[in-house]
Amino acid sequence: MIRQPYSLILVLLASIMMVGCADGDYSDLDTFIKNSGNGLRGKVDPLPEVRPYTHFTYEAFDMLNPFVPRKNENTQPATSKLRPDLARRKEVLENFPLENLEMVGSLRQHNEVFALIQSPDGALHRVKTGNYLGQDFGEINQISESEVKISEIIQDGVSEWSPRVSTLMLKD
Repeated sequence: MIRQPYSLILVLLASIMMVGCADGDYSDLDTFIKNSGNGLRGKVDPLPEVRPYTHFTYEAFDMLNPFVPRKNENTQPATSKLRPDLARRKEVLENFPLENLEMVGSLRQHNEVFALIQSPDGALHRVKTGNYLGQDFGEINQISESEVKISEIIQDGVSEWSPRVSTLMLKD
């Protein structure tokens, strides 16, 4: 029963407020809308010139095909005996591309330096000189506090193997 007088008062106050807002003198707003476009002139850019079609004859049939692998002249000669050991058991870090591995630290234990490598799955691996990592048969040659030097063996376009030296830098 006490709620009825409060709700009645609330309805009366809302009605009074609505009546107060009903005074509709919007002449200043109408004047602004009428005058807001005065002095504006639009400009349309001209259409671009249409150039006539020019015929082109393809004459590159005698050039080398870019989709056929070629031997890079800067690599070892064709008589190279460089080949990866395919019979060797692969290590865990050889499942990841070298670009996805990060060196996160190094440590020294019994006069031997180890590098801490983080794989893309978040696991931390301790590696030393002679371990393998990356998908290009990369063997660790040297470990310092800030980098790991890796000798990779990559296959070029004519089934020959070439050496490549890569470096894995310490992540900041």
